[in-house]
Amino acid sequence: MASVFVEGTFGYYCLPASSVDSSHPPKPLKIVTPTEPGTYPIILLLHGFYLHNSYYKGLLQHIVSHGFIAVAPQLYELLPPSGQDEINSASEVANWLSKNLSSLLLSENKNIIADFTKVAISGHSRGGKIAFALALGHATEPALSFKFSVLIGIDPVDGLNKTTLWLEPHILTYKPCSFDLDIPIAVIGTGLGSENSNNISLPCAPDGLNHKEFFNECQSPRAHFVAKDFGHMDMLDDDAGTVGQFLKCLCKKGCPKDHMRRATGGIIVAFLNAYLNDDSGDLLAIVANPSLSPATLEDVECH
Repeated sequence: MASVFVEGTFGYYCLPASSVDSSHPPKPLKIVTPTEPGTYPIILLLHGFYLHNSYYKGLLQHIVSHGFIAVAPQLYELLPPSGQDEINSASEVANWLSKNLSSLLLSENKNIIADFTKVAISGHSRGGKIAFALALGHATEPALSFKFSVLIGIDPVDGLNKTTLWLEPHILTYKPCSFDLDIPIAVIGTGLGSENSNNISLPCAPDGLNHKEFFNECQSPRAHFVAKDFGHMDMLDDDAGTVGQFLKCLCKKGCPKDHMRRATGGIIVAFLNAYLNDDSGDLLAIVANPSLSPATLEDVECH
């Protein structure tokens, strides 16, 4: 098994909410850093529809244990805002981090330095589309003040169907390689996300609006990984709160979910290492031998 699929050698530390809040970020932030002093790349993870940033604790800790700083904002608490407002909120958070994260980390006396020449934007579900929209420059107030180095979509979704999209502005164009982005992009999809979990609910990641179309519209360098036997919510923590558990019931599930969390975390780490740390060994190994992943992968592409 590739080392990226197991917890790394770095200890991790979650900054107390009180110390983060006292720095007045525009949205509540969950920040996880290595415990070892040093300079680290950053990954910004945007939560999915109606989900909470705390539901991604296991995934964040896995990534940080391999030598990254992870930041997960809570973009809304109750009712989701309009798509444009959510994009603007994500941009506001990113701009705040570029100006304040370093001083916040120093105030914690951790000797951790955030490397803003290496910043990845990622997101799950609707948050995946917000991540794409932000990287594509759709933020209006405020506009993003810097450029991301890497983009990672975690089972990104545009909406429930093509006639009732949940996000304006529309990002998908249904034209191959149409995303005007010159940064490396990885798309992680699920094989069960497009299937109904019961006779009542709709698929959580419908065909035509899910990872397949997002990847189809990316330009190279791009990579696509599909966890064949897992569902749209299977990378979340087991204890995903009342709302998270309810939403999980609406999506078809795979098992054991720990395999999906480690697969997602490992793919993210391998991709970040390849394009932020100039170490493509694990990424090339996974592409050459997808069976290294704890979750069975199909349709693996990297070009």
